[in-house]
Amino acid sequence: MSEHLRTALELAASQIPVLPLRAGKVPFGNCRRCVDNACGGRPNMKNPGPCTCPGPCHAWAAATTDPDVISSGVWRRAWVRATAVAYHPGGAGLTVVDLDNTDAITWARAHLPATQTVPTTRGEHWLYLGAMQSANAVRPGVDIKSTMSYARWLGPGTGTAAMLPTLVRALVVKEPSTVRPAPQALTAPSPSGGGECRHRTPAYLERGIAMAEQRITEARSQVHTTVYRTFLAVLSAHGRCGCLTDTHVARLFTAAHAKGETVRHCTEAWTNARTRLGL
Repeated sequence: MSEHLRTALELAASQIPVLPLRAGKVPFGNCRRCVDNACGGRPNMKNPGPCTCPGPCHAWAAATTDPDVISSGVWRRAWVRATAVAYHPGGAGLTVVDLDNTDAITWARAHLPATQTVPTTRGEHWLYLGAMQSANAVRPGVDIKSTMSYARWLGPGTGTAAMLPTLVRALVVKEPSTVRPAPQALTAPSPSGGGECRHRTPAYLERGIAMAEQRITEARSQVHTTVYRTFLAVLSAHGRCGCLTDTHVARLFTAAHAKGETVRHCTEAWTNARTRLGL
């Protein structure tokens, strides 16, 4: 048994989906049966996951924890040719913040909570508990590897994995201006009578936003509908008094983005909710 195969089986036993990498740290290409993804197993948002092909030829979507598959003949031959073991962080409920240089590491130490850290050739992998959308170059020297992505296994590293912080989720939104649709529309006058707006009570507003984030995060189906209805509820309660800030809106968009909603979908849902309420 090769060293890579042994490592892969150990990781799989810990419910970490694995796949072999060939020279150049890249996955094995499609086999003859699946050339040009003729099998229909293309790993994309509409059809995520491997096809019935027995070979590890669909990158992150080929990652598995099944020891019978990992040890099968075609996979065993791949492990002989492999130069490294990779894993699917999102499939293991993890997010890897890939820090590619010393400047990126310095930034992470100043802004992110301490967590499990794995040295790499040029930098570090910071591992957090929780999956999210993957994205490259979210800031200089920083990539996010989680769902629909793979990362090299470089050992367990040191420290204990912390929960995925909101700041990391927010990194996938590269242009804050697109996350805050028409912020001026949220500065409607306070209720008549000159009294203090009840929503300005920090606990009242924070509870409402937190509940909205939770509702989006816990959606198991009809995510887009849930996002729209949540936006509608938030705007109905807080959209006319001027309490909502850009930060509150960004939190809602970040929660929706983490569930797979694009910035365009979020913007459309927000705009439609405002239109329905006449804001």
